[in-house]
Amino acid sequence: MRKILVGVKRVVDYNVRVRVKPDGSGVALEGVKMSVNPFDEIALEEALRIKERGEAAEVVAVSIGTDEAQQQLRTALAMGADRAILVKVTEAVDPLVASRVLTEIAKRENADLVILGKQAIDDDAAQTAPMVAALWGRPQATFASKIAINGGTAIVTREVDAGLETIEVDLPAVFSADLRLNEPRYVKLPDIMKAKKKPLDVVEFASLGVTADVGLKTVFVEPPKPRAKGIVVKDVAELVDALKKKGLV
Repeated sequence: MRKILVGVKRVVDYNVRVRVKPDGSGVALEGVKMSVNPFDEIALEEALRIKERGEAAEVVAVSIGTDEAQQQLRTALAMGADRAILVKVTEAVDPLVASRVLTEIAKRENADLVILGKQAIDDDAAQTAPMVAALWGRPQATFASKIAINGGTAIVTREVDAGLETIEVDLPAVFSADLRLNEPRYVKLPDIMKAKKKPLDVVEFASLGVTADVGLKTVFVEPPKPRAKGIVVKDVAELVDALKKKGLV
């Protein structure tokens, strides 16, 4: 296998408490710490491990976003990616448009494997990997918790509702990384310095010839309703009585 393509999305850091804009038009991002989507970090770590085992020659990180997304791509380069590609857009794109972009990049790069996070923590759509596989016309293995490359095929263990499912797919293919696939490595300062010298290409969205029609439109965003405070009961009888009043028993 020659090349692995990994998607890297810029999202609000998972440790940050998300705030909704006063007008309900979206999430407030001003002054908020942004990071690599955690599932994409897992996908990148798996690609790097495959390369370190001698089963791939190059790992390429790809992001779709504004110039600020270069920060997350530099993090990917510091982790060990060989080079990075930023597809520059002026505003966020929906999963279908992102899938079209990643498919076009995969074709241009002649990728042997595309690994994406199973979902992004900002929209939780979990749609991009399956759509890339469909648009690219390649097999897919989603929610992967274990990946073993065997020449021109891969054995993938998937996390499904009933437990674990093991499948064999022909390469090239599209995989999506689940939480238990691995634990991403810690980025050290020397690696950050080396990443500054690695190539990061910026590609204009318009140059890809991708259809940019928007299928999804955000109408309104609101925070979840606060949870009602709990109560302390003295004994089982009082608990049962409280449940009856709520119509739960």
